[in-house]
Amino acid sequence: MYNPQLETFICVADAGSFNKAAEDLYITPTAVIKQINLLEANLGIKLFVRTHRGLILTDSGKSLYQDAKYIIQYCKDSVVRAKNASHKGGSIIRIGTSPMTPGQFLMELWPKIHKICPDIKFELIPYENTPENAREILKNLGQNIDIVAGFFDPLFLERRQCAALELSKEPIHCAVAICHPLAEKEQLSVKDLYGENLMLIRRGWNHHLDVMRDELLQNHPQIHIIDFDFFSLDVFNQCENSNNIIMTVNNWKNVHPLLKTIPVNWNYIIPFGILHSPKPSEPVQRFLNAVRQVMGISNMAR
Repeated sequence: MYNPQLETFICVADAGSFNKAAEDLYITPTAVIKQINLLEANLGIKLFVRTHRGLILTDSGKSLYQDAKYIIQYCKDSVVRAKNASHKGGSIIRIGTSPMTPGQFLMELWPKIHKICPDIKFELIPYENTPENAREILKNLGQNIDIVAGFFDPLFLERRQCAALELSKEPIHCAVAICHPLAEKEQLSVKDLYGENLMLIRRGWNHHLDVMRDELLQNHPQIHIIDFDFFSLDVFNQCENSNNIIMTVNNWKNVHPLLKTIPVNWNYIIPFGILHSPKPSEPVQRFLNAVRQVMGISNMAR
């Protein structure tokens, strides 16, 4: 599908040296150098400047680095689309999964759903959880991915051009590094957060969290709120490394092994459910109806 030397090139660019890239790729430095030399020769451009401090990308190398990542991901996605095409017309539902959007919500529901829809099967489609990917996936649900589990509010659904079947209202918890003094507690009070840095997602992502933010700012100014743009592993890593506290939910308790999720004695919640296309396919619609039946949800619920 694409020149495999591109993956070696990206690895070398990220590592900054042939030796480190060789370790990451489990091949010899000589093999790495040979691949880069061949790639430079085939393209007719110089990709790296060799210095005593390591390798530095040339302007051409920087340009190729961005395009190569796109080319590789596009080729991988094309394979997924080809596989999905072979299932067209069948009763296979494709579930998008990432560390922040796990498919665990099906575990308890599946036995009962299977009795209602025994012909429906599932395929897990992993994806990289980035803001760009999230927007594209939700906007195009039904094409390569049928459903994704996630949090939402009406404005979120409108902006992402998708619909949702609410499964629950999840309490907002906090997560702290396991070495943080608060990690000894099994439940937190709001006053436990006084003097701490509390990481909250930016305003506008979810109405329920905006209400929480405003009430904390007004009633508990002793809590230092730190904004972040998007829920990802990088944000959870930042929390653990900085010894801050981050808002989270029980669904994400296993995202980071060095963070402990702790309930807080407040009443803040966020809707959680199955995100799907506004015009779901026949198998997806039958699956959603089965979920409603199992959970006793009205067909009018969104």
